[in-house]
Amino acid sequence: MPGDRKIGVAMDFSKSSKLALQWAIDNLADKGDFLYIIHIKSESADESRDFLWTTHGSPLIPLTEFREPEIMKKYGVQTDIEVLDTLDTASRQKEIKVVTKLYWGDAREKLCEAIEDLKLDSLVMGSRGLSTIKRILLGSVTNYVISNAACPVTIVKDPISHKH
Repeated sequence: MPGDRKIGVAMDFSKSSKLALQWAIDNLADKGDFLYIIHIKSESADESRDFLWTTHGSPLIPLTEFREPEIMKKYGVQTDIEVLDTLDTASRQKEIKVVTKLYWGDAREKLCEAIEDLKLDSLVMGSRGLSTIKRILLGSVTNYVISNAACPVTIVKDPISHKH
């Protein structure tokens, strides 16, 4: 039901994840919904924090704190003005609540854990457009999440990088 949904967006600040964010805002987000920006860090220089938050990730970070470069620096995340502008505009125009959650570890596993941890109704993520060979060798985060997620997953492709 619109107005009380929990929508997750996997964000690595790549072009494809920014497209996924915009798609989620344009097509899913509605007044009163929660939009969770989920960012996975593979490692951190702060081992004590990693140990503390290894299971359930960081505390929820409200948009007001996500805007602050000095706060995000403590989490090891670079501020992205384009993403902040998109989130600020969406929170005002669509009247949605935006929070960020950081996890440390393997992106495939942590995205699936985030779905359960945050009790998401849906997850939106971008596709990097790996070739078949790279996807076989590196493994696909997208394929893993689609196969193992406990909620519907929408994959947003970059129309330019996926042209034939």
